[in-house]
Amino acid sequence: MEKSSESTGRVWLVGAGPGDPDLLTLRAARLLMQAGIVVHDGLVGEAILAMARPDARLISVAKRRSRHTMPQDEIGALLVREALAGNDVVRLKGGDPFVFGRGGEEVEACRAAGVPVEVVPGISAATGAAAAAQIPLTHRRDASIVSFVAGQCKGLTDQDWAGLAGKGRTLVIYMGVATAPQIAEKLIEDGLSPDMPVAVIENATRPAMRVLRGPLAGLPDLVARGKVKSPALIVIGEVAAEPETNLRALALEMNP
Repeated sequence: MEKSSESTGRVWLVGAGPGDPDLLTLRAARLLMQAGIVVHDGLVGEAILAMARPDARLISVAKRRSRHTMPQDEIGALLVREALAGNDVVRLKGGDPFVFGRGGEEVEACRAAGVPVEVVPGISAATGAAAAAQIPLTHRRDASIVSFVAGQCKGLTDQDWAGLAGKGRTLVIYMGVATAPQIAEKLIEDGLSPDMPVAVIENATRPAMRVLRGPLAGLPDLVARGKVKSPALIVIGEVAAEPETNLRALALEMNP
């Protein structure tokens, strides 16, 4: 372990990627196998947790919609407390620590307490899910702009989404399953075509992965009928069209 020369331990914020253990970075896997304490999110699968060293103490701080086992400020305090006790801590997060992972808040807590902290990036949920579903977030023909948005109600009401989706753009929505009706309504009200292609990717990169597709107007029904559950991402834009549709568009482009 890259042990600090001081009595204070060190904290690593480690991205666990979208779910498949094979998508961990080499550095993430190495730190996980060496850390004495692993503080992990609920979306980190058992196969990844099994990579921790046999005597490691695993601490779950799982979050679910409207149900938190530990408030965010207490998670930061936990990391600081364990490090000040001389322990090396891996804070294991799904996806990337700095993409809707509250990694910034945990880094701030460690810095404020004088605890050495490093960030190990991971494959984000958006890039991992898109790759697994073979949906290019950018495409020379269809999209040169990508936006990542949190789909909770606060984001829907407090932020201006105008221009985030449409021609030449891809919109990726995290945490949007529960608010799918409001998302569709808001985007259509803002001028996006009800026929804009949508893909919902559930359990990306995992054995139970599903990809559901349809038009934007049908997003609420797609989520409800499919009984979609988290973890799931919503991709909105021409890149989310059915593969056959994309192939036809490419054929027309090559043979006008």
